[in-house]
Amino acid sequence: QVQLVESGGGLVQPGGSLRLSCAASGSVFSGYVMGWYRQAPGKQRELVAQITRGGNTNYADSVKGRFTISGDNAKNTVYLQMNSLKPEDTAVYYCVRVQLGNMYWGQGTQVTVSS
Repeated sequence: QVQLVESGGGLVQPGGSLRLSCAASGSVFSGYVMGWYRQAPGKQRELVAQITRGGNTNYADSVKGRFTISGDNAKNTVYLQMNSLKPEDTAVYYCVRVQLGNMYWGQGTQVTVSS
């Protein structure tokens, strides 16, 4: 089993920044993809960004140029730097890790962008 612990959510004004962190523990293996999904009220969960162990990244069009995903393989941790936040970025953000064909989810962290 893999456990994912997220941190860094909160309330921020439009145009502000937040940094999310997600630390993986347990039966972690070297080959993986980690990323962030988000779900806003009344909407489907959507992929925000993902990163492979080798550093390849992928972003949703809505966050390109504003969000940056990065990883620290030694710490089994992935980060999501979110800049120029907009009210439409408000959602619960979930960390995910895919390894050996299994998908693991974090508990979610709330991000609210409001003045």
